[in-house]
Amino acid sequence: MASIRIGCSGWNYRSWAGDFYPPRCPQRLWLEHYATAFDTVEINTTFYRLPRRDAVARWVEQTPDGFLFTVKASRYLTHMKRLTDMGPGVDKLWERLEPLTESTKGGPILWQLPPNFRRDDERLSAALDQLPPGQHHAFEFRHPSWFEAGAPTLELLRQHGVALVIGDRPEVHAFQPLDAITADFTLVRFHHGSRGRRGNYSETEIAEWAERIGSWRRAGTSVFAYFNNDWEGFAPRNAARLQQLVQAM
Repeated sequence: MASIRIGCSGWNYRSWAGDFYPPRCPQRLWLEHYATAFDTVEINTTFYRLPRRDAVARWVEQTPDGFLFTVKASRYLTHMKRLTDMGPGVDKLWERLEPLTESTKGGPILWQLPPNFRRDDERLSAALDQLPPGQHHAFEFRHPSWFEAGAPTLELLRQHGVALVIGDRPEVHAFQPLDAITADFTLVRFHHGSRGRRGNYSETEIAEWAERIGSWRRAGTSVFAYFNNDWEGFAPRNAARLQQLVQAM
């Protein structure tokens, strides 16, 4: 059966101390504690700066067998170079990530494009051709033009076995499909609940997503799902509830 992995976009949030993290749990043990609740995490720090190899090695050491890391690609590649001349930047990132990519704990690579990055079919096609082999890749598009009628976006992803990231936030519901599968896995990013208070996800929203995720698994699609609404401890609570509902199916 296809797998379902549910977690959060990061673990290093001080607002979780004393709530998700037990009182007096030192910060250096937060990842170890996180990994007792979830079997995957999305790394966002790699978007802002290149990680140190020793830090990446510690991620691997501090998590149990079977744990997987989804890594967000550098904004230098997606926001500054905007998918052009990717070779040197990719090489630098991969050199730093080697302790992870050479382990059994490497999950998908997340490529999040900026909201003002309009559709460019030629540039996307060239970038997909240059993606490092041997990895799962997923693209998150945030400008409506990528989903215009007749746009080849989804077909290009399918041709390369790259997943469409389903970004769940109210402002993208008008243009982004919530059920487009372009690879043997999909990746969902829960940015902001629509019916809960202050971005929390309501029980009905989580139940609806559990049913959708369950249907993907039954169709043979593996799922990675991450909650990015980290404020007020919403993310770990929402992730734990979704996990509970999915496991009960």
